[in-house]
Amino acid sequence: MLNTFNKDSKFNKDQIIYCINNFDSKGILFGDGQRNKIKLFEQEGKTINIKSFKIPHLINKIAYKYFRKSKARRSFEYATTLLEKGIGTPQPIAYFENYDAVGLKDSYYVSEHLQCDLTYRELVEIPDFPDHENILRQFTRFSFDLHEKGIEFLDHSPGNTLIKKTDEGNYDFFLVDLNRMNFHDSMDFDSRMKNLSHLTPKKEMIALMSNEYAKLYPAQTEAQIFEKMWFCTNDFQERFARKRLLKKKLKFWKS
Repeated sequence: MLNTFNKDSKFNKDQIIYCINNFDSKGILFGDGQRNKIKLFEQEGKTINIKSFKIPHLINKIAYKYFRKSKARRSFEYATTLLEKGIGTPQPIAYFENYDAVGLKDSYYVSEHLQCDLTYRELVEIPDFPDHENILRQFTRFSFDLHEKGIEFLDHSPGNTLIKKTDEGNYDFFLVDLNRMNFHDSMDFDSRMKNLSHLTPKKEMIALMSNEYAKLYPAQTEAQIFEKMWFCTNDFQERFARKRLLKKKLKFWKS
């Protein structure tokens, strides 16, 4: 098994390797584990988060060995890049790749586990969540900062931003699920609005985000920002609904 560690990590490498080798029998399952499996392990008074990626199908097994970086490696490298750019994400510790004769067999991404107060999802599902408008406006400024730094987070969806309240009453934001990301010198208006389209189907939230984004992006009016963000959101929701319906039909015919 190949491994790469963060040179600045203070965690014991042998203990991390032990956790990887005993991943199936040790640790506490975090989340439902339906696709990728995450487990938590205690080490030196801290909690580490180990994500085991789903074993790829044959074509991807070969691709991840010869043509593409594994999801675990991308997660580790993207986390490092985000921190260098001043964007919050749980501290990366290591990644592991296990190959067989065909290609990539399994892979793991290890990071410090971050306890959060909420995710963006709570803002969507609980309209009267305490300090809702303030959090949403600060989140919009955080997203604008991503765009200004050329960071296109392709999984910018409700569960992938962890939010922590600071002692001063503000909020810090941390990205997770990092293996799909592009980095640009700059992002145009359409790319920015499309990047925000997976977050909420609620028109009132889009309106508030448009209002806040317009304060930071004078190249477009608030009305233009709202119109484009709402268009991109509806387009995503329609495509998502069609995809879900197709999956149901396929599942019906298979059964």
